[in-house]
Amino acid sequence: MTSNADSVVVLFKGGRLQTWHRLTDAQRDDYSAQHVELMLGVAHEHGMMTVEGFRLMEPKQPWERFWVLEFPTLEGAEAWIEAEMAPPYGTYGYYEYHLARRFAEDYFNEWVTTPRSETEPLGPVDPHNLPPLDVDRDSYVVLEFARMLPEAVLASEGERGDAEHRELMKSVAREHGLIRLDAFQLMAPQPDWHRAYVIELPTIAAAEAWMDAEMVPPQSAYSNKTMHLSRRWSPRFFAGWLSGAE
Repeated sequence: MTSNADSVVVLFKGGRLQTWHRLTDAQRDDYSAQHVELMLGVAHEHGMMTVEGFRLMEPKQPWERFWVLEFPTLEGAEAWIEAEMAPPYGTYGYYEYHLARRFAEDYFNEWVTTPRSETEPLGPVDPHNLPPLDVDRDSYVVLEFARMLPEAVLASEGERGDAEHRELMKSVAREHGLIRLDAFQLMAPQPDWHRAYVIELPTIAAAEAWMDAEMVPPQSAYSNKTMHLSRRWSPRFFAGWLSGAE
């Protein structure tokens, strides 16, 4: 995966509405084929750089999946959002979008101890012959949405325990073999979160250790953090979406 300082990231909380499951199999297949063909066109036209999905282990109906979608320009991000919501497929979806930039990429890459090798695509994507999609059962991904509380700026770094927290998280990364840590800064901060993190670890125990460490005081007393466990969603299928993107 490649990125640049000017790229725009779409963070997308999405899912299928109950009405989707009232359609016939033939209708769902037809609408899905139209949708994939449209989205592939946007991906290739606008030089899509990243498309990754993560399915929540505990779906929050109608939110089922979290997506990271990266484009070299804002125009590409806007085109993707508009196309994704287009009917007929878009009529049956739940969409919550946030524009963001990558944050401290080089810094967090240094925390990674066991990076994942590049995902091999299944092959060219045929909208009219889509494979069954499923999670990668060997993946454990923590989705974290966080912000520092307003009063945090009134406390010193020592009072907040900033240095101790960083060292604690680095020790968890080393001990449990951190696979990835991607950070994103929202362009428009939300009341409950200003940054999102995608943290992949090799085991469920490692993911739990990470989440436990994030909540250790005093740093946790100055921040708001919401975390969800997820798995990678059909990574080999979506790796094929970047073929032909320019």
